[in-house]
Amino acid sequence: MAEIRNYTMNFGPQHPAAHGVLRLILEMDGEVVQHADAHIGMLHRATEKLAETRTYIQALPYMDRMDYFSVMLNEHAYCMAVERLLGIEVPVRAQYIRVMFDEITRILSHLLFLGAHGLDIGAMTMFLYTFREREDLLDMYEAVSGARVHAAYYRPGGVYRDLPDVMPRYEKSKIHGANAVAEMNDNRSGSLLDFIEDFTDRFPGHIDEYETLLTDNRIWKQRTVGIGVLSPERAIELGFTGVMLRGSGVEWDLRKKQPYEAYDHMDFDIPVGVHGDTYDRYLVRVEELRQSNRIIRQCIEWLRANPGPVIVANHKIAPPARADMKGSMEELIHHFKLFTEGFRVPAGEAYAAVEHSKGEFGIYLISDGANKPYRVKVRGAGFNHLQGLDEMSRGHMIADVVAIIGTLDFVFGEVDR
Repeated sequence: MAEIRNYTMNFGPQHPAAHGVLRLILEMDGEVVQHADAHIGMLHRATEKLAETRTYIQALPYMDRMDYFSVMLNEHAYCMAVERLLGIEVPVRAQYIRVMFDEITRILSHLLFLGAHGLDIGAMTMFLYTFREREDLLDMYEAVSGARVHAAYYRPGGVYRDLPDVMPRYEKSKIHGANAVAEMNDNRSGSLLDFIEDFTDRFPGHIDEYETLLTDNRIWKQRTVGIGVLSPERAIELGFTGVMLRGSGVEWDLRKKQPYEAYDHMDFDIPVGVHGDTYDRYLVRVEELRQSNRIIRQCIEWLRANPGPVIVANHKIAPPARADMKGSMEELIHHFKLFTEGFRVPAGEAYAAVEHSKGEFGIYLISDGANKPYRVKVRGAGFNHLQGLDEMSRGHMIADVVAIIGTLDFVFGEVDR
């Protein structure tokens, strides 16, 4: 009788559903997964070590390049850690702007999850729908920071600048005539806040479109219900956070449990799953889109009514206004010293964590009193989630591995760092 043996096969790193550069070595019994061994490190760029060789301001853009779909959330954790070491209070208006852009970033990340997860499992239309909304959100990024991806908008002490009063507008071209351009610019005639408000009016209808396509779709449910089930106890043991923990029924959200910035003034709900499977985690993320939209509307209302400073007035930490710099020698010196030497941070250590789109994203800083951090340690949410991939995949078919990788929603810039 022929001997039947398990065989191993590579999944990734070039596989389009590997979400980056994940190399999985799958031990297969026929088409059933017996063991999944994740090999990582192919996107390792020594981000933490690089940050230790730069001033505190120069290290900030490195944060954008970890989870490159949730850039402002990464920046937020870093800025909060620096602010705790400095012992400074961020202006209230800057706190509300940060909260608003945290939620815009969460929507950006969840839309990418929804589009890519749908594409992986066979719902190609989802990818096209979600990227339609992402364009508007990236326009908001561009309006405040000048960049669509690597924003570097948050700064220790606040944010780079206040919200602009005008939105960039499309111009007539060979492709778009005057009528088409007028229609495209219809919601761009006011300020950035007007543009964001218009988006929040339209967005719930778009979420309904996603749900119409997927939520009761029998093929979608066959691919996600009962796949990658994780009990709440096991999710806690594995160090899961964010949607991976809430999808298993554990109501844990740092925005509620350990409020930071202006989250204690926000009215929103924490969606939780029941069965801890891929389908529940999809439902949780869809509901989080609605809750983020709700938070953004509250921020818009507050920001309209409360003008004020958006960064601390201490020019040892934050740069002076350019107009002041060009008329005052002291301000020019402040500007020069800040961007050449940076600022010195009192010796000590601090840990700051935010409720990232992927889970708890934390930055641990040690300062020895110099203008550069002595030690930077990043707590990436996706890194912890990767350790659950093996046991979540066991006993499933190879096609289900794609669904499980999608539901884990990791980004390898953050995992490998």
